Amino acid sequence: MAFDPQSLTTASPAEFVAAVKGASDGEIRDAFAGEHREALLDAVFGRFPGQFRADKAADRAARIDFRVTGGPGGSSDTYAVVVDHGTCTVEKAPTADPDLSLMAGPAEFLKLISGTGNPAMMFMMGKIKARGDLGLATALANWFETPKA
Repeated sequence: MAFDPQSLTTASPAEFVAAVKGASDGEIRDAFAGEHREALLDAVFGRFPGQFRADKAADRAARIDFRVTGGPGGSSDTYAVVVDHGTCTVEKAPTADPDLSLMAGPAEFLKLISGTGNPAMMFMMGKIKARGDLGLATALANWFETPKA
């Protein structure tokens, strides 16, 4: 599977994980630094509501900002994943303050959400930066289905 918006939108969860595992960090960075960056990010973030496990989040409410760096000219894009008492929505360019803010390059971000990287190691090595409710960061892993490739 190539990193193009159509493939990311239609890929099964297992295909998505396999694509992340099979791509080099450089290939991911290049894809997310190019002309299709916005469409790629929209496709990736569009997957969150479908992977959400309302039973695990229970009656929690949280706003998590993901700032993905590595855009053209050193730019970054921020999306909010909003969990609100059993629902999950995504906001592009959020304006409300998050409970947790995570910042990562595209390769680290994809490894984090696909379960193919070690979040604790990436955090300790400075590849993922977090601010806010760090306890929420550990809960997040349980709130979303992480498919196996």
